[in-house]
Order: sequence, then C-alpha cells, then structure tokens
Amino acid sequence: MRSFKILLFLIFVFSAIGAHAQSSSELKHRRDKLNEELQELNTEYQQTASNKKSTLKQLNILKAQISLREEKISNINSEIRNLDNQISESNNSVRSLQSQLSQLKKEYAAMIMFAYRNQSAYNKLMFIFASQDFNQAYKRLKYLQQFGTYRERQANYIQETEKDLNVKIVELDKTKQAKDDLLKDQEKEKQTLGDERTTQVQVVVGLSKQIGQLKQQQKDVQRKIAATNREIDAAVRREIEEARRKAEEEAKEAARLAAAKAKAENREVVAPKRAAITKVSSNSEVLNATPEAARLSNDFLGNRGRLPWPVANGMITQGFGVYYTPENIKSESDGVDIKSNPGASVRAVFEGDVIKVADISGTYLVLIRHGEYFTAYSNLRSVSVAKGDKVSTKQSIGTVATDSSTGEANVHFGLYKGVTAVNPKLWLAPN
Repeated sequence: MRSFKILLFLIFVFSAIGAHAQSSSELKHRRDKLNEELQELNTEYQQTASNKKSTLKQLNILKAQISLREEKISNINSEIRNLDNQISESNNSVRSLQSQLSQLKKEYAAMIMFAYRNQSAYNKLMFIFASQDFNQAYKRLKYLQQFGTYRERQANYIQETEKDLNVKIVELDKTKQAKDDLLKDQEKEKQTLGDERTTQVQVVVGLSKQIGQLKQQQKDVQRKIAATNREIDAAVRREIEEARRKAEEEAKEAARLAAAKAKAENREVVAPKRAAITKVSSNSEVLNATPEAARLSNDFLGNRGRLPWPVANGMITQGFGVYYTPENIKSESDGVDIKSNPGASVRAVFEGDVIKVADISGTYLVLIRHGEYFTAYSNLRSVSVAKGDKVSTKQSIGTVATDSSTGEANVHFGLYKGVTAVNPKLWLAPN
C-alpha cells in the first residue's frame, strides 16, 4: 500500500514537471528565434552604419532591435518564473522523498530489531504457541513466513526511494544552474538594450540635421496610412450595408412567399425560425446573416493564434496600438508592420472573398472578408487578385513593396472584426 502511494506521488510530480518542461521548451524556442532575428538586424545595422551619414533605415533597424530586445527580456522573465516553479516543486519533492526515506528506514530498523529478538527457533515457536487459539496461531505462522519476504521488499523500497531522491537532487541542481545562466543572459540583454537606446538617441541627433526631409517623409507616410485606413473603413462599411440590404430584401421576399403560401393553404403565417435582419441589427448579425458567412466566421475564430503569417519569413517591426517615435511623437497603428525580403510573396492568412483592391500612393491595398472578420494587406508592390475573387489559405495575393528612401520591405497587416481593429499578433501562429 505504501509503495502504491509513493508511485502515485512520483507520477504526480513528474507529470507536473512535464507540463513545465513543455512550456519551458516553447519559451526556449521563442528565445532562440528572437536571437536569430536580433542577429539578422545587427548584421543589417552594421551594413548601414558603414555609411557615415545617419539614415532613417538605421533608426528603423534600431527601433526593431529595441522592440525585439524588450520581448526577449520579457521572454527570459517568463522562463525564470517557470524555473522558479520547477525549483519550488523539486524542493517539495526532495523534502517529501527525504521524509518517506526516513520513515522507511525507521520501519526497516524496527523490523531488524524484531528479527534479531526472534532469530532463534525457540523464540519463533514461543511466538506461535503463545497464540490464544488455532486461528491466531495459523496467522502468526503465516506472518513469520512472509516476514522475510516483506523485509526484502522494504529494503528495495528504500533503495528505490534513495535513487529517486538522488535523481531529484541532480535535476534540482541543473534547474538552479539554468536559472543562473538565464539571469546572466538577462543582465547582458539589459545592458545591450541600454546601449541601443543610447545609439538611437545619437542617430536621432544625426537625423535632426535632415529634419526637413524627414518631416516630409513622415508626413507622406502618415498621409498614406490615413488614406489606407479610410479605404479600409469605407470598404468594410459598404460591405456591411450591402449585406444588410441583401438580408433585408431576402427577409421581405421570404415573408411575402410565406404569406402567399399561407393564404393559399388558408392558414396562419408561421414566423421564420431565424430573426430577420433589420436596420437595428448589429454588424455581427448582418455579417453572419447567411449560413456560409456564419461558418466562415466560426472557422476563422477557431484558428485564433494559429493563422499563418502573411509572408513566409518576417519579423514584426511595429506592433499594434499606441506607440511613441524616437522623437517622442505619439502615434497609433491599426495593425502590425512586418519586415520581409524585397519582392517577397504576400499571402492570404485564411480563405475568404476579396472585397477591395486599391492603389494608394503607388502601392496596393488588398482587403479580404472572412465572414464577420476582415484582413488587410497594404504596401504591396503588385497584386495578383481582383475584387470578387475567392482566395484560399496561403494563396499569394501580391508582392511586398520596397521603400526607396530606406531600402526596407515592409508589409502592413491589419485584422478587423467588423469595423473594429484588433491586434493581429494574437491571431498569428508563433513564428
């Protein structure tokens, strides 16, 4: 019975550690990926830094490096918390195994003492003959027969527990060493982050000499972003209104046919099972009015966190939401900027219908509907789809454009639920 309890305890402990190991493995994979991306950016930065004149590309690379460095530090913090949990569990396991080992040794010592006191045949016979009746005598005889076997089994339990204890102590030491290594890595990354921020300030100072040209570039970029956002908002609203109009017409026609049929059959009109779309229906109800749209919305939602990236190889250089430029100017992004290779293929992240293709200041925007969800791909050099096309997951829809002033190839990816922008990074699979 005791051995069964020990087995259950060990299974519980190793299962808990296995769950942490899986999480630790994922975190380590992400840290390795961040290291690769940082190395790529560092190589690119060294190439641009050979030019004595500060460039906007240098600033953008530094900005991306700082963002990735901060993410790596956050990732290391998660790894350390995970290791702390493992250390705590390992300490508990060690204490529990030590307690069990101590108890097993006490019981074994008691058995040895009993065996010593009753080692002679005379004592064993006296132990049996002292029984009150035949039944008790029989049980005592069986006890003496099984006692030797039980003593051997108890000795094996002690050896197994000592072995498990030694394994846990070794694992604990390795975990503590891994934590120490991570803490050193974290301190190094913090130092590098500080150096990069200092360099960023120096580059900004260098760029201030080109302030007129940079301001004009920033204005052009902001105008392009604003134009893209207007196109997306207008296209989504038109899609909603068109879906509402069609649904209302279909509902009216269905009601008319139902009334005519009821009149012909001389019975009351039966109300439709599904609520009709009206002017007060929500955008979600309108966009999911048809079974096909509702299915597509549900499938898209079911792939949250697993959607493929819009480019096969890329890294996010600007995240979603409010941010501040190195000049401390407040700005906001409705999506994410993904840095890729010049001329890289841009692909749909899910099946859907192309509802908009627009030329915005020399680059293209493609908007795809997935039920009540929409994905937007902007800053494309060329497109290979047209409005009304049906696309499949990972189908190429165009190629990414390269900025002539910086030499960077960035695609802007946005994701919307109706007219509301949501953070695309939360929907994309870990890269």
